[in-house]
Amino acid sequence: MTALKNISLVTDSTADIPEELRQRHGILVIPAILNLGGASYEDGNGLTREEFYKRLPELSTPPTTAAPSVGSFIERYEQLFKAGAAYILSIHPPERLSGIFNAARLAAEQFGERVRVIDSGQITLGLGFQVLAAAEAIARGAHLDDLLHLVESIKGRVRVVALLDTMTYLRRSGRVSWAKAMVGELLNIKPLVELRFGIIERLAQVRTRTQGIQRLTESLHSWGPLERLAVLHTNAESAARQLLADLKLQLPEPPLVVNVTTIIGTHTGPNGLGLAAVPVQ
Repeated sequence: MTALKNISLVTDSTADIPEELRQRHGILVIPAILNLGGASYEDGNGLTREEFYKRLPELSTPPTTAAPSVGSFIERYEQLFKAGAAYILSIHPPERLSGIFNAARLAAEQFGERVRVIDSGQITLGLGFQVLAAAEAIARGAHLDDLLHLVESIKGRVRVVALLDTMTYLRRSGRVSWAKAMVGELLNIKPLVELRFGIIERLAQVRTRTQGIQRLTESLHSWGPLERLAVLHTNAESAARQLLADLKLQLPEPPLVVNVTTIIGTHTGPNGLGLAAVPVQ
């Protein structure tokens, strides 16, 4: 097996890794780009998530998102190698949903086998949990082969489900073919969706938020014992914390409550709730 020495981890802001954990593990996070009202923002700079979600329903022109440039990835990789990295593992959202993976892949070609780019098949903490597992493995001194196997294992097990408050933003995004054909916002339907291996699937549609939260809870319990959990929301923190309290779970790692990045929220809208979890193998 390949010894794991001087490995650096790179991801992007769609991983939703809390800042304290990012700093603790020395994870480099490259911000995606939000285009809003004629201005461009690096995700997390110049516009808070709370401000974004408050403004989103009132915007006459929908915001758009963009991947970081290939050059920005090359620059960050070069910085890490100059700082002593021997190898870089770069983990990103699925190629079929975002241009971020392709930008990282093109940048990695400049460095040969010293950079490995992984399509996580996931977004938000579905991606972030893969990165955190890799970071913890590095801290334990795992071998490279074991590290890659671990990331693949998390990728195969992680589940991400979300209850959206409206169909409007998902239809507008154009990233989900079945969403275009639905008229859910006219019928006040709230979709429950799951992302697995880069594909967004419709699990159910409900007419009330209470029904939707019940379906979220049923989904979580169907997964069995968990290694990790995050309750996700788009500017609905009180509802997220109430959901976590109602779940009454005992977990090996403290659960996270995360206000999802604007890059994802652009396509899901405000007042959403979700769960990201890693079931025990």
